[in-house]
Amino acid sequence: MKKSIFIALCVMAFAFQPLFANGIQQGAQNTGLVQGKGQAKYVFLFIGDGMSMSQISAAEVFSTARSSSDITITKLKFTQFPVSGLATTYDAGTFITDSASAGTAIATGNKTLSGVINMDAGKTVKFKPITDYIRDAKMKVGIVSTVTLNHATPASFYSAVPSRSNYYDIAVQLAASNIDYFGGGSLLQRKGRNNDQKDAVEMAKANGFTYVDTIEGFNRLRPGIGKVIAISPRLQDDGAMPYNLDLKKGDLTIADFTKKGIELLDNHNGFFFMIESGKVDWACHANDAGAAISDVLAMDDAIRAALEFAKNHPKETLIIVTGDHETGGMTIGFAGTQYDTFFNKVALQTRSYVAFDDEVLKPYKAKTQAANARLADLIPAIKESFGIDFNLLSDFQKQQIEFSFQRSMGNEQIRSFAEDKYLLYGGYEPLTVKLTQIMNQTAGIGWTSYSHTGVPVPVFAKGVHQEIFGGYYDNTDLFYKLASVMNLNVPAKR
Repeated sequence: MKKSIFIALCVMAFAFQPLFANGIQQGAQNTGLVQGKGQAKYVFLFIGDGMSMSQISAAEVFSTARSSSDITITKLKFTQFPVSGLATTYDAGTFITDSASAGTAIATGNKTLSGVINMDAGKTVKFKPITDYIRDAKMKVGIVSTVTLNHATPASFYSAVPSRSNYYDIAVQLAASNIDYFGGGSLLQRKGRNNDQKDAVEMAKANGFTYVDTIEGFNRLRPGIGKVIAISPRLQDDGAMPYNLDLKKGDLTIADFTKKGIELLDNHNGFFFMIESGKVDWACHANDAGAAISDVLAMDDAIRAALEFAKNHPKETLIIVTGDHETGGMTIGFAGTQYDTFFNKVALQTRSYVAFDDEVLKPYKAKTQAANARLADLIPAIKESFGIDFNLLSDFQKQQIEFSFQRSMGNEQIRSFAEDKYLLYGGYEPLTVKLTQIMNQTAGIGWTSYSHTGVPVPVFAKGVHQEIFGGYYDNTDLFYKLASVMNLNVPAKR
Protein backbone atom coordinates (compact mmCIF):
# COMPACT_ATOMS: atom_id res chain seq x y z
CA MET A 1 0.00 0.00 0.00
CA LYS A 2 2.75 2.42 0.93
CA LYS A 3 4.60 1.56 -2.28
CA SER A 4 1.53 2.31 -4.41
CA ILE A 5 1.01 5.65 -2.68
CA PHE A 6 4.64 6.54 -3.32
CA ILE A 7 4.30 5.67 -7.00
CA ALA A 8 1.11 7.71 -7.27
CA LEU A 9 2.80 10.73 -5.72
CA CYS A 10 5.70 10.43 -8.15
CA VAL A 11 3.28 10.30 -11.08
CA MET A 12 1.47 13.39 -9.79
CA ALA A 13 4.74 15.25 -9.33
CA PHE A 14 5.77 14.41 -12.89
CA ALA A 15 2.38 15.48 -14.22
CA PHE A 16 2.54 18.88 -12.54
CA GLN A 17 6.18 19.50 -13.35
CA PRO A 18 5.33 21.82 -16.30
CA LEU A 19 3.66 24.21 -13.86
CA PHE A 20 7.02 24.84 -12.24
CA ALA A 21 9.27 24.46 -15.26
CA ASN A 22 9.20 28.17 -16.02
CA GLY A 23 10.30 29.07 -12.50
CA ILE A 24 6.91 30.27 -11.24
CA GLN A 25 5.92 29.25 -7.73
CA GLN A 26 2.29 28.69 -6.87
CA GLY A 27 0.31 31.28 -4.84
CA ALA A 28 -0.84 34.49 -6.50
CA GLN A 29 -0.10 37.10 -3.86
CA ASN A 30 2.71 36.06 -1.58
CA THR A 31 4.68 33.43 -3.48
CA GLY A 32 3.80 33.93 -7.14
CA LEU A 33 7.38 34.98 -7.88
CA VAL A 34 10.11 34.03 -10.27
CA GLN A 35 13.04 31.78 -9.49
CA GLY A 36 15.86 30.49 -11.63
CA LYS A 37 16.91 31.57 -15.09
CA GLY A 38 15.55 34.20 -17.42
CA GLN A 39 15.56 37.29 -15.23
CA ALA A 40 14.44 40.59 -16.77
CA LYS A 41 17.39 42.77 -17.74
CA TYR A 42 15.41 45.75 -19.06
CA VAL A 43 12.25 46.74 -17.17
CA PHE A 44 9.81 49.50 -18.09
CA LEU A 45 7.15 50.56 -15.59
CA PHE A 46 4.57 52.93 -17.07
CA ILE A 47 2.21 54.54 -14.54
CA GLY A 48 -0.84 56.43 -15.67
CA ASP A 49 -1.53 58.53 -12.60
CA GLY A 50 -5.27 58.54 -11.93
CA MET A 51 -5.79 55.94 -14.67
CA SER A 52 -8.06 52.93 -14.35
CA MET A 53 -10.24 51.14 -16.90
CA SER A 54 -12.60 54.08 -17.44
CA GLN A 55 -9.81 56.34 -18.68
CA ILE A 56 -8.37 53.52 -20.80
CA SER A 57 -11.75 52.53 -22.27
CA ALA A 58 -12.59 56.17 -23.00
CA ALA A 59 -9.35 56.53 -24.96
CA GLU A 60 -10.17 53.41 -26.97
CA VAL A 61 -13.74 54.53 -27.72
CA PHE A 62 -12.48 58.00 -28.67
CA SER A 63 -9.83 56.57 -30.98
CA THR A 64 -12.58 55.10 -33.15
CA ALA A 65 -15.27 57.77 -32.66
CA ARG A 66 -13.09 60.66 -33.82
CA SER A 67 -13.07 59.24 -37.35
CA SER A 68 -15.91 56.71 -37.56
CA SER A 69 -19.47 56.06 -36.37
CA ASP A 70 -18.78 52.34 -35.99
CA ILE A 71 -19.62 50.85 -32.61
CA THR A 72 -16.21 49.43 -31.93
CA ILE A 73 -12.99 50.36 -30.15
CA THR A 74 -9.43 50.88 -31.29
CA LYS A 75 -7.26 49.05 -28.82
CA LEU A 76 -4.24 50.79 -27.37
CA LYS A 77 -0.79 49.28 -27.65
CA PHE A 78 -0.74 48.26 -24.00
CA THR A 79 -4.27 46.82 -23.84
CA GLN A 80 -3.06 44.26 -26.38
CA PHE A 81 -0.42 42.95 -24.00
CA PRO A 82 -0.78 39.19 -23.44
CA VAL A 83 -1.24 39.39 -19.64
CA SER A 84 -3.52 41.57 -17.56
CA GLY A 85 -4.33 41.71 -13.87
CA LEU A 86 -5.95 43.90 -11.23
CA ALA A 87 -4.36 45.60 -8.23
CA THR A 88 -6.10 46.99 -5.15
CA THR A 89 -5.04 50.48 -4.12
CA TYR A 90 -6.13 51.13 -0.51
CA ASP A 91 -3.48 52.47 1.87
CA ALA A 92 -2.85 52.23 5.62
CA GLY A 93 -5.52 54.77 6.50
CA THR A 94 -8.18 54.81 3.79
CA PHE A 95 -9.67 52.87 0.91
CA ILE A 96 -9.10 55.92 -1.29
CA THR A 97 -5.36 56.37 -1.58
CA ASP A 98 -3.37 59.35 -2.75
CA SER A 99 -0.33 59.24 -5.04
CA ALA A 100 2.18 59.34 -2.18
CA SER A 101 0.95 56.22 -0.41
CA ALA A 102 0.20 54.49 -3.73
CA GLY A 103 3.67 55.32 -4.99
CA THR A 104 5.16 54.04 -1.75
CA ALA A 105 3.28 50.75 -2.13
CA ILE A 106 4.57 50.20 -5.67
CA ALA A 107 8.11 51.44 -5.04
CA THR A 108 8.72 49.74 -1.67
CA GLY A 109 6.05 47.08 -1.10
CA ASN A 110 4.77 48.85 2.03
CA LYS A 111 1.49 50.47 3.02
CA THR A 112 1.57 53.93 4.53
CA LEU A 113 -0.73 56.90 5.05
CA SER A 114 -1.86 59.26 2.33
CA GLY A 115 0.60 62.12 1.93
CA VAL A 116 3.57 60.10 3.21
CA ILE A 117 6.36 59.04 0.86
CA ASN A 118 8.44 55.94 1.66
CA MET A 119 7.99 56.13 5.43
CA ASP A 120 5.82 54.16 7.82
CA ALA A 121 2.52 55.43 9.21
CA GLY A 122 4.36 56.74 12.27
CA LYS A 123 6.67 58.75 10.00
CA THR A 124 9.78 57.44 11.73
CA VAL A 125 10.93 54.45 9.64
CA LYS A 126 12.17 54.97 6.10
CA PHE A 127 11.55 52.41 3.37
CA LYS A 128 14.14 51.56 0.74
CA PRO A 129 12.72 51.98 -2.78
CA ILE A 130 13.25 49.40 -5.50
CA THR A 131 15.55 51.78 -7.35
CA ASP A 132 18.12 51.52 -4.54
CA TYR A 133 18.19 47.73 -4.92
CA ILE A 134 18.50 48.16 -8.67
CA ARG A 135 21.45 50.51 -8.28
CA ASP A 136 23.01 48.00 -5.85
CA ALA A 137 22.75 45.47 -8.68
CA LYS A 138 24.80 47.84 -10.92
CA MET A 139 21.85 48.53 -13.21
CA LYS A 140 20.86 51.98 -14.40
CA VAL A 141 17.69 53.83 -13.40
CA GLY A 142 15.58 56.37 -15.25
CA ILE A 143 12.55 58.39 -14.11
CA VAL A 144 10.28 60.43 -16.38
CA SER A 145 7.14 62.31 -15.41
CA THR A 146 4.91 64.79 -17.20
CA VAL A 147 4.38 66.56 -13.86
CA THR A 148 7.14 68.02 -11.68
CA LEU A 149 9.94 65.59 -10.90
CA ASN A 150 9.56 66.09 -7.16
CA HIS A 151 5.84 65.31 -7.25
CA ALA A 152 4.55 62.31 -5.30
CA THR A 153 4.80 59.48 -7.82
CA PRO A 154 8.30 60.12 -9.19
CA ALA A 155 9.48 61.05 -5.69
CA SER A 156 8.44 57.61 -4.44
CA PHE A 157 11.25 56.10 -6.47
CA TYR A 158 14.10 58.10 -4.93
CA SER A 159 13.08 59.93 -1.72
CA ALA A 160 11.57 59.54 1.75
CA VAL A 161 9.67 62.37 3.44
CA PRO A 162 6.89 62.56 6.04
CA SER A 163 4.87 64.85 3.75
CA ARG A 164 4.64 64.96 -0.02
CA SER A 165 4.34 68.75 0.34
CA ASN A 166 7.99 68.96 1.40
CA TYR A 167 8.93 69.70 -2.19
CA TYR A 168 12.25 71.30 -1.39
CA ASP A 169 13.37 68.36 0.75
CA ILE A 170 12.42 66.02 -2.08
CA ALA A 171 14.31 68.18 -4.59
CA VAL A 172 17.39 68.06 -2.37
CA GLN A 173 17.14 64.26 -2.24
CA LEU A 174 16.81 64.18 -6.02
CA ALA A 175 19.96 66.26 -6.31
CA ALA A 176 21.83 63.89 -3.99
CA SER A 177 20.57 60.73 -5.74
CA ASN A 178 22.37 58.42 -8.11
CA ILE A 179 19.47 58.12 -10.53
CA ASP A 180 20.94 58.11 -14.03
CA TYR A 181 18.21 59.98 -15.91
CA PHE A 182 15.42 62.34 -14.92
CA GLY A 183 13.18 63.77 -17.61
CA GLY A 184 9.94 65.73 -18.02
CA GLY A 185 8.60 68.44 -15.75
CA SER A 186 10.64 70.86 -13.65
CA LEU A 187 11.37 70.97 -9.93
CA LEU A 188 8.72 72.60 -7.75
CA GLN A 189 10.11 74.97 -5.08
CA ARG A 190 13.68 74.26 -6.18
CA LYS A 191 14.85 77.15 -3.96
CA GLY A 192 12.50 76.42 -1.09
CA ARG A 193 8.96 77.49 -0.26
CA ASN A 194 10.09 81.11 0.24
CA ASN A 195 12.66 81.06 -2.56
CA ASP A 196 15.47 81.57 -0.03
CA GLN A 197 17.20 78.18 0.05
CA LYS A 198 20.14 76.82 -1.88
CA ASP A 199 19.09 75.97 -5.42
CA ALA A 200 18.49 72.21 -5.72
CA VAL A 201 19.48 72.34 -9.40
CA GLU A 202 22.88 73.77 -8.50
CA MET A 203 23.20 71.03 -5.88
CA ALA A 204 22.43 68.44 -8.56
CA LYS A 205 25.05 69.90 -10.87
CA ALA A 206 27.59 69.72 -8.05
CA ASN A 207 26.66 66.05 -7.66
CA GLY A 208 27.53 65.34 -11.28
CA PHE A 209 24.22 65.87 -13.06
CA THR A 210 24.07 67.48 -16.48
CA TYR A 211 21.07 69.81 -16.48
CA VAL A 212 19.32 70.80 -19.73
CA ASP A 213 16.11 72.75 -20.29
CA THR A 214 16.33 73.63 -23.99
CA ILE A 215 15.62 71.69 -27.18
CA GLU A 216 19.23 72.17 -28.24
CA GLY A 217 20.54 70.83 -24.94
CA PHE A 218 18.15 67.90 -25.04
CA ASN A 219 19.16 66.94 -28.57
CA ARG A 220 22.85 67.06 -27.63
CA LEU A 221 22.46 64.44 -24.89
CA ARG A 222 24.36 61.30 -25.81
CA PRO A 223 25.23 58.00 -24.08
CA GLY A 224 28.19 58.31 -21.75
CA ILE A 225 27.33 61.83 -20.62
CA GLY A 226 26.66 60.63 -17.06
CA LYS A 227 23.70 61.55 -14.89
CA VAL A 228 21.11 63.77 -16.55
CA ILE A 229 18.19 66.02 -15.59
CA ALA A 230 16.30 67.00 -18.75
CA ILE A 231 13.48 69.50 -18.27
CA SER A 232 10.79 70.31 -20.82
CA PRO A 233 11.67 73.68 -22.43
CA ARG A 234 8.02 74.73 -22.23
CA LEU A 235 6.15 74.32 -18.97
CA GLN A 236 2.54 74.77 -17.97
CA ASP A 237 0.72 74.62 -14.62
CA ASP A 238 3.04 74.48 -11.60
CA GLY A 239 6.05 73.60 -13.72
CA ALA A 240 4.61 70.49 -15.37
CA MET A 241 4.85 69.60 -19.02
CA PRO A 242 1.96 70.93 -21.11
CA TYR A 243 -1.06 68.71 -21.62
CA ASN A 244 -0.75 66.73 -24.81
CA LEU A 245 -3.86 68.58 -25.99
CA ASP A 246 -1.98 71.89 -25.62
CA LEU A 247 1.31 70.97 -27.27
CA LYS A 248 2.71 73.39 -29.80
CA LYS A 249 4.99 72.66 -32.71
CA GLY A 250 8.43 71.72 -31.46
CA ASP A 251 7.37 70.85 -27.89
CA LEU A 252 8.85 67.71 -26.38
CA THR A 253 6.45 64.86 -25.62
CA ILE A 254 6.46 62.03 -23.10
CA ALA A 255 7.46 59.78 -26.01
CA ASP A 256 10.48 62.03 -26.70
CA PHE A 257 11.62 61.77 -23.09
CA THR A 258 11.10 58.01 -23.16
CA LYS A 259 13.15 57.57 -26.35
CA LYS A 260 15.93 59.74 -24.98
CA GLY A 261 15.91 57.76 -21.74
CA ILE A 262 16.26 54.48 -23.61
CA GLU A 263 19.19 55.93 -25.55
CA LEU A 264 20.97 57.09 -22.38
CA LEU A 265 20.15 54.12 -20.15
CA ASP A 266 20.91 51.26 -22.53
CA ASN A 267 23.90 49.27 -21.22
CA HIS A 268 25.03 45.65 -20.83
CA ASN A 269 24.01 45.49 -17.14
CA GLY A 270 20.41 46.51 -17.82
CA PHE A 271 18.09 49.23 -16.52
CA PHE A 272 14.81 50.08 -14.80
CA PHE A 273 12.78 52.89 -16.33
CA MET A 274 9.69 54.39 -14.65
CA ILE A 275 7.61 56.66 -16.89
CA GLU A 276 4.62 58.48 -15.40
CA SER A 277 1.84 60.15 -17.35
CA GLY A 278 1.02 62.33 -14.37
CA LYS A 279 -1.43 64.78 -15.90
CA VAL A 280 -4.07 62.13 -16.59
CA ASP A 281 -4.70 62.56 -12.88
CA TRP A 282 -4.73 66.35 -13.00
CA ALA A 283 -7.18 66.36 -15.90
CA CYS A 284 -9.49 63.94 -14.10
CA HIS A 285 -9.41 66.04 -10.94
CA ALA A 286 -10.84 68.84 -13.09
CA ASN A 287 -13.25 66.45 -14.86
CA ASP A 288 -11.61 67.28 -18.19
CA ALA A 289 -12.15 64.14 -20.25
CA GLY A 290 -10.60 65.53 -23.43
CA ALA A 291 -7.30 66.35 -21.73
CA ALA A 292 -7.24 63.02 -19.88
CA ILE A 293 -7.90 60.98 -23.00
CA SER A 294 -5.26 62.86 -24.95
CA ASP A 295 -2.64 62.18 -22.27
CA VAL A 296 -3.53 58.47 -22.15
CA LEU A 297 -2.97 58.34 -25.92
CA ALA A 298 0.34 60.19 -25.50
CA MET A 299 1.47 57.58 -22.97
CA ASP A 300 0.53 54.87 -25.44
CA ASP A 301 2.87 56.54 -27.94
CA ALA A 302 5.64 56.40 -25.34
CA ILE A 303 4.91 52.71 -24.80
CA ARG A 304 5.46 52.22 -28.52
CA ALA A 305 9.10 53.25 -27.95
CA ALA A 306 9.49 50.58 -25.27
CA LEU A 307 7.99 47.98 -27.59
CA GLU A 308 10.46 48.93 -30.31
CA PHE A 309 13.31 48.46 -27.83
CA ALA A 310 11.88 45.10 -26.78
CA LYS A 311 12.00 43.84 -30.37
CA ASN A 312 15.79 43.87 -30.12
CA HIS A 313 15.80 42.31 -26.64
CA PRO A 314 12.76 40.01 -26.61
CA LYS A 315 14.11 37.57 -24.05
CA GLU A 316 15.40 40.22 -21.65
CA THR A 317 12.70 42.93 -21.56
CA LEU A 318 9.59 43.35 -19.42
CA ILE A 319 7.04 46.15 -19.90
CA ILE A 320 4.44 46.85 -17.20
CA VAL A 321 1.62 49.40 -17.53
CA THR A 322 -0.63 50.30 -14.61
CA GLY A 323 -2.22 53.15 -12.67
CA ASP A 324 -1.63 54.18 -9.08
CA HIS A 325 -5.34 54.90 -8.46
CA GLU A 326 -8.42 56.15 -10.29
CA THR A 327 -9.33 59.84 -10.28
CA GLY A 328 -12.68 61.53 -10.74
CA GLY A 329 -14.95 58.51 -10.76
CA MET A 330 -14.98 58.73 -14.55
CA THR A 331 -17.40 56.51 -16.41
CA ILE A 332 -18.72 55.97 -19.91
CA GLY A 333 -22.38 56.89 -19.54
CA PHE A 334 -24.44 59.89 -18.43
CA ALA A 335 -28.08 60.12 -17.42
CA GLY A 336 -28.79 62.76 -20.06
CA THR A 337 -27.59 60.56 -22.92
CA GLN A 338 -28.92 57.28 -21.48
CA TYR A 339 -27.66 54.42 -23.68
CA ASP A 340 -25.93 56.65 -26.23
CA THR A 341 -22.46 58.15 -26.42
CA PHE A 342 -21.12 60.85 -28.73
CA PHE A 343 -17.36 60.68 -28.29
CA ASN A 344 -16.84 62.49 -31.58
CA LYS A 345 -17.71 65.64 -29.61
CA VAL A 346 -14.56 65.16 -27.50
CA ALA A 347 -12.52 65.56 -30.69
CA LEU A 348 -13.81 69.15 -30.97
CA GLN A 349 -11.91 70.19 -27.82
CA THR A 350 -8.73 72.08 -28.68
CA ARG A 351 -7.65 73.34 -25.25
CA SER A 352 -7.35 71.78 -21.82
CA TYR A 353 -9.05 73.47 -18.89
CA VAL A 354 -5.66 74.96 -17.96
CA ALA A 355 -5.06 76.44 -21.41
CA PHE A 356 -8.58 77.91 -21.46
CA ASP A 357 -7.92 79.54 -18.09
CA ASP A 358 -4.52 80.87 -19.13
CA GLU A 359 -5.25 81.91 -22.69
CA VAL A 360 -8.90 83.00 -22.53
CA LEU A 361 -10.43 83.52 -19.11
CA LYS A 362 -7.57 85.07 -17.15
CA PRO A 363 -6.79 87.71 -19.81
CA TYR A 364 -10.49 88.55 -20.03
CA LYS A 365 -10.80 88.92 -16.26
CA ALA A 366 -7.68 91.07 -16.15
CA LYS A 367 -9.07 93.62 -18.58
CA THR A 368 -12.80 93.47 -17.71
CA GLN A 369 -14.55 94.69 -14.58
CA ALA A 370 -17.21 92.38 -13.22
CA ALA A 371 -19.95 94.94 -13.84
CA ASN A 372 -19.05 95.08 -17.52
CA ALA A 373 -18.51 91.38 -18.08
CA ARG A 374 -20.74 89.65 -20.62
CA LEU A 375 -20.77 85.94 -21.37
CA ALA A 376 -21.38 86.81 -25.02
CA ASP A 377 -17.81 88.13 -25.20
CA LEU A 378 -16.46 84.61 -24.64
CA ILE A 379 -18.91 82.59 -26.77
CA PRO A 380 -16.54 82.42 -29.79
CA ALA A 381 -13.61 81.26 -27.63
CA ILE A 382 -15.84 78.71 -25.88
CA LYS A 383 -16.82 77.18 -29.22
CA GLU A 384 -13.21 77.19 -30.41
CA SER A 385 -11.91 75.59 -27.20
CA PHE A 386 -14.63 73.05 -26.40
CA GLY A 387 -16.71 72.74 -29.54
CA ILE A 388 -19.78 73.95 -27.63
CA ASP A 389 -22.34 75.74 -29.80
CA PHE A 390 -24.12 77.93 -27.28
CA ASN A 391 -27.20 78.28 -29.51
CA LEU A 392 -27.74 74.51 -29.47
CA LEU A 393 -27.70 74.17 -25.69
CA SER A 394 -30.81 73.72 -23.57
CA ASP A 395 -32.06 76.63 -21.51
CA PHE A 396 -30.89 74.84 -18.38
CA GLN A 397 -27.36 74.41 -19.76
CA LYS A 398 -27.26 78.06 -20.79
CA GLN A 399 -28.31 79.07 -17.27
CA GLN A 400 -25.59 76.87 -15.77
CA ILE A 401 -22.93 78.49 -17.94
CA GLU A 402 -24.18 82.00 -17.20
CA PHE A 403 -24.24 81.24 -13.48
CA SER A 404 -20.69 79.85 -13.53
CA PHE A 405 -19.50 82.82 -15.60
CA GLN A 406 -20.82 85.21 -12.96
CA ARG A 407 -19.08 83.16 -10.27
CA SER A 408 -15.80 83.35 -12.19
CA MET A 409 -16.14 87.10 -12.63
CA GLY A 410 -16.66 87.61 -8.90
CA ASN A 411 -20.31 88.66 -8.92
CA GLU A 412 -20.99 89.18 -5.22
CA GLN A 413 -24.70 88.39 -5.43
CA ILE A 414 -23.96 85.07 -7.11
CA ARG A 415 -21.24 84.32 -4.58
CA SER A 416 -23.73 84.68 -1.74
CA PHE A 417 -25.75 81.71 -2.99
CA ALA A 418 -25.78 78.77 -0.60
CA GLU A 419 -24.54 76.16 -3.10
CA ASP A 420 -21.30 74.52 -2.12
CA LYS A 421 -18.67 75.82 -4.52
CA TYR A 422 -16.56 72.69 -4.20
CA LEU A 423 -19.42 70.35 -5.09
CA LEU A 424 -20.25 72.50 -8.09
CA TYR A 425 -16.75 73.23 -9.37
CA GLY A 426 -14.21 71.26 -7.37
CA GLY A 427 -12.24 74.36 -6.45
CA TYR A 428 -11.49 75.11 -10.12
CA GLU A 429 -12.47 78.15 -12.16
CA PRO A 430 -16.29 77.90 -12.21
CA LEU A 431 -16.83 78.75 -15.86
CA THR A 432 -14.06 76.46 -17.09
CA VAL A 433 -15.09 73.37 -15.16
CA LYS A 434 -18.74 73.90 -16.08
CA LEU A 435 -17.76 73.95 -19.76
CA THR A 436 -15.81 70.69 -19.43
CA GLN A 437 -18.75 69.14 -17.59
CA ILE A 438 -21.26 70.12 -20.28
CA MET A 439 -18.96 68.94 -23.06
CA ASN A 440 -18.48 65.62 -21.25
CA GLN A 441 -22.20 65.22 -20.62
CA THR A 442 -23.12 65.79 -24.25
CA ALA A 443 -20.52 63.16 -25.16
CA GLY A 444 -21.96 60.69 -22.65
CA ILE A 445 -19.19 60.82 -20.04
CA GLY A 446 -19.97 60.99 -16.32
CA TRP A 447 -18.02 61.83 -13.15
CA THR A 448 -18.62 61.24 -9.45
CA SER A 449 -15.78 63.19 -7.85
CA TYR A 450 -13.05 65.80 -8.13
CA SER A 451 -10.87 63.53 -6.01
CA HIS A 452 -9.58 59.97 -6.19
CA THR A 453 -11.75 56.85 -5.95
CA GLY A 454 -11.09 53.46 -4.39
CA VAL A 455 -11.53 51.12 -7.37
CA PRO A 456 -8.76 48.70 -8.38
CA VAL A 457 -6.44 49.51 -11.27
CA PRO A 458 -5.48 47.25 -14.17
CA VAL A 459 -1.97 45.90 -14.69
CA PHE A 460 -0.82 44.99 -18.20
CA ALA A 461 2.35 42.98 -18.80
CA LYS A 462 4.44 41.92 -21.77
CA GLY A 463 7.84 40.25 -21.75
CA VAL A 464 10.00 38.21 -19.43
CA HIS A 465 7.87 36.36 -16.83
CA GLN A 466 4.82 38.39 -17.81
CA GLU A 467 2.57 35.66 -16.43
CA ILE A 468 3.13 36.50 -12.77
CA PHE A 469 1.41 39.85 -13.25
CA GLY A 470 -1.92 38.22 -14.00
CA GLY A 471 -4.55 37.74 -11.30
CA TYR A 472 -5.94 39.93 -8.56
CA TYR A 473 -3.50 41.21 -5.96
CA ASP A 474 -2.48 44.24 -3.92
CA ASN A 475 -0.42 47.14 -5.26
CA THR A 476 2.34 46.28 -2.75
CA ASP A 477 2.80 42.99 -4.61
CA LEU A 478 4.03 44.89 -7.66
CA PHE A 479 7.24 45.68 -5.76
CA TYR A 480 7.89 42.02 -5.02
CA LYS A 481 6.98 40.85 -8.49
CA LEU A 482 9.29 43.41 -10.07
CA ALA A 483 12.08 42.58 -7.62
CA SER A 484 11.69 38.90 -8.43
CA VAL A 485 11.84 39.25 -12.20
CA MET A 486 14.93 41.45 -11.81
CA ASN A 487 16.54 39.03 -9.35
CA LEU A 488 16.92 41.67 -6.66
CA ASN A 489 17.79 40.77 -3.08
CA VAL A 490 14.92 42.39 -1.17
CA PRO A 491 13.44 41.55 2.23
CA ALA A 492 10.66 38.96 2.32
CA LYS A 493 7.09 40.24 2.19
CA ARG A 494 5.72 40.75 5.70
